[in-house]
Amino acid sequence: MQINFLAILFASVVPLVMGFIWYNPKIFGKVWMKECGLTEEKMKSANMGLVFIFSIILSALIGFFLQFVTIHQFGALGMIGGDEKLAKPSFMAFMNDYGTAYRSFGHGALHSFMSGIFFVFPLIAINAMFERKSWKYVMINSAYWTITITIMGGIICGWYAIDGFNMVTPK
Repeated sequence: MQINFLAILFASVVPLVMGFIWYNPKIFGKVWMKECGLTEEKMKSANMGLVFIFSIILSALIGFFLQFVTIHQFGALGMIGGDEKLAKPSFMAFMNDYGTAYRSFGHGALHSFMSGIFFVFPLIAINAMFERKSWKYVMINSAYWTITITIMGGIICGWYAIDGFNMVTPK
């Protein structure tokens, strides 16, 4: 199974770019800081270089996971145990016929959007309830992550259209 590390790396920059926009004081930054209980001084005290580096690393993990959510061919490969070398000829014929099916930005965005609604939102909401955070906090962060992973998933799934990246190499 081939993993497209270039697509994942490219998509892992999306959370930083979205964060610069979403959490800008002119958008949701001031409200978010208030809901989190943060101050300008506390924000300036962080080592932002490390924050950005770790954000990219953690975003790459999200991108790695989104491959399996958005690219159905990974599921087909999983059904044969993950080793294409052990696959029967019928599997290779199937992959030759359908190996690029549903490989588009829109398809990846759809599945990632659903993950945001049905996975990210509940996670953030549950934590926020126990942390006694407001629903405004929940909505700001849930919407940020839902939009962000929607774009990431679209990039990862649609990368095939850009460079012809193939999931399984025919024998």
